[in-house]
Amino acid sequence: MTGCAGFIGSHLARYLVARKHSVIGIDNFLTGNLDNLKGLYETGRFQFINANVSDYIHVSGLIDAVLHFASPASPVDYLRHPIATLKVGALGTHNALGVAKAKGALFMLTSTSEVYGDPQVSPQSETYWGNVNPIGPRGVYDEAKRFAEAMTMAYHREHGIPVRIVRIFNTYGPNMRPNDGRAMPNFINQALSGKPVTVYGSGLQTRSFMYIDDLIDGLYRLMMSFYNGPVNIGNPQEMTLLELAKKIVETTGSSSKIVFRDLPTDDPRERCPDIRLANEILRWKPKISLAAGLRKTIAYFRVLQQSVERVSKVRH
Repeated sequence: MTGCAGFIGSHLARYLVARKHSVIGIDNFLTGNLDNLKGLYETGRFQFINANVSDYIHVSGLIDAVLHFASPASPVDYLRHPIATLKVGALGTHNALGVAKAKGALFMLTSTSEVYGDPQVSPQSETYWGNVNPIGPRGVYDEAKRFAEAMTMAYHREHGIPVRIVRIFNTYGPNMRPNDGRAMPNFINQALSGKPVTVYGSGLQTRSFMYIDDLIDGLYRLMMSFYNGPVNIGNPQEMTLLELAKKIVETTGSSSKIVFRDLPTDDPRERCPDIRLANEILRWKPKISLAAGLRKTIAYFRVLQQSVERVSKVRH
């Protein structure tokens, strides 16, 4: 598994190990966090390789599946590392596919709802080709993932490799970084700190938020399926970012005020998954409500914030 120390990769690694699978994790910690791997080594079912998948990958022994999770995923990260983002989508995907081909293994690509860009249809189904600005600042992530999908399907058609492509919609939960830059951790940390909650644009742009446990369930079902095309995994309960900000302020009991800032370039106006295909072929749909997911996520960030405050007091 590439990107094993990231938000999603670390959750899937734990899920697989808990089900008695052995996992070889690869990460270079560009955006991953070593703390996300705590406890995995002690299971005896997890090995770690510190490597950049865009350079080269070598893994000894038999492998059943190559899971390609490596990539900066938040705007803060891929705008800070635009070339590395493009490389991991192109070279990293090529290298990971090469391992799958050499080992006769299944290949899973974690793609994204960003392949739909600023969509002109809603909800977005897997048959929609998207509306992406290839030369805009967000294009480094969008086009990296679109290229990765094309490369994956080329290997499937030319070499017969079984592939799984998951288009992940907005996901949240424990193990997200406080400075991740996405709406959910931003809003939660600002509210817990009593700082103004920053909403970009009018806040009327929509997103669909899925708790991490629902995503992991969908990923595992897809990995164990026989479907080779892209599949949306997301929560179709669409809401505005302003609604989310108000909900987080209310749930945290914060006195934070909501402030508005200019909308970033090419920020999508709406994002909502059509999950009929996932329901049909995987018998999957999200089960965790926003209220339940928020409570768990806020509790995680509250503990994290308290830990940082304790360390700060000790140092001073």
